[in-house]
Amino acid sequence: MSTGKRTGAPQFTGMGIVAPTGLDIESYWSSTLAGRNALAPIKAFDATRYPTVLAGEVPDFDPSGLPNRLLPQTDRMTRMALVAAGEALADARLDPAAVPDFEMSVVTASHSGGFEFGQRELEHLWSRGPAHVSAYQSFAWFYAVNTGQISIRHGLRGQNGVVVTEGAGGLDALGQARRVLRRDSRIVLTGATDGSLCPWGWVAQIANRKMSVRQDPARAYLPFDADANGYLPGEGGAILLLETAAAAQARGARSYGELSGYAATFDPPAGSDRPGGLRRAIDLALADAHVGPTAVDVVFADGAGIPDRDVAEAAAIRAVFGPYGVPVTVPKSGTGRLYSGAAPLDTAAALLSIRDQVIPPTVNVTDLADGIELDLVTAAPRPARIRTVLVLARGFGGFNSAVVLTAAQSGKGTDG
Repeated sequence: MSTGKRTGAPQFTGMGIVAPTGLDIESYWSSTLAGRNALAPIKAFDATRYPTVLAGEVPDFDPSGLPNRLLPQTDRMTRMALVAAGEALADARLDPAAVPDFEMSVVTASHSGGFEFGQRELEHLWSRGPAHVSAYQSFAWFYAVNTGQISIRHGLRGQNGVVVTEGAGGLDALGQARRVLRRDSRIVLTGATDGSLCPWGWVAQIANRKMSVRQDPARAYLPFDADANGYLPGEGGAILLLETAAAAQARGARSYGELSGYAATFDPPAGSDRPGGLRRAIDLALADAHVGPTAVDVVFADGAGIPDRDVAEAAAIRAVFGPYGVPVTVPKSGTGRLYSGAAPLDTAAALLSIRDQVIPPTVNVTDLADGIELDLVTAAPRPARIRTVLVLARGFGGFNSAVVLTAAQSGKGTDG
């Protein structure tokens, strides 16, 4: 329920990106439009003994711009979050010190926390003893650590939190950020960066038996393709700056677009004869945004690359929009599934699609599976009139989330 503190939908006024296909907004976007495939043999550790050997790694990531004191405290995924948060603030031209205390918050999502940091400290415990385990292990592994480190670094004392809903978490963080804006704050840093590319994290991931075991990066992760055989993980994501419409307008901020609708649902238990919850999430998000299916110009799909999940998602999209009723894209086919970081990165891509009026392609997919009936954008970017975008995310365990993004309305800081 709104408290009356806001007028209009929240505005996205800044973004920071750390992705396998780019370390800033424009390099990521140009790679995405070019259909670059960043999936490759893992370099972070020797994965040749494992069934899955490919992933989307962030190349040449340099955290040296962070304060030296933070480096021994933080996992790689936290350093990415800190860098992305700093880029989002710079992109929005916002100095947190200029915001009154308690009016700026942080809400992120996490899939697994700092696995790489945790593995290193366990190795110290086993090989050298407890005296050699870092005191920072007490929080560096934790799901909420990215939120905590961002808020400490920038002095953000508003209502901070974390959402843990696997791959759906990145959208759920946006939904929670909107709640925070309605109740307490006027500005929120939100989104996620994620990654568990270390042996300990890898063992946990391959246990689900849903990852592709192919060694050809062009034929391993194929959302909606007849040859779909599992997904590939990756690392990175995006941190987004979300403001109330009033706050953005007051400071003349440029807006990438509005968060107009959000919904989350749960699937029934496995083996149930009840339908999955994704279609209901779509319907609820559209209703929350006060738009109908015909208003949606493109869908950024979850695109699991797992045949039964692809069929279920395609059926939900088709039920709402009709066969081939709306363009669909899965740009994460070139980065891998970044867990909680995937949906914020899709959100950033969707906002850039609105900005540039173009739909990025789904790389590597060449032949849709039988019965999919989607207008999947492949091979090349597709110019289009884009005002309204639906972004979908699903998490293992039955989580479904959907957000509706719309172009910023005239007079809401679009020229900042």
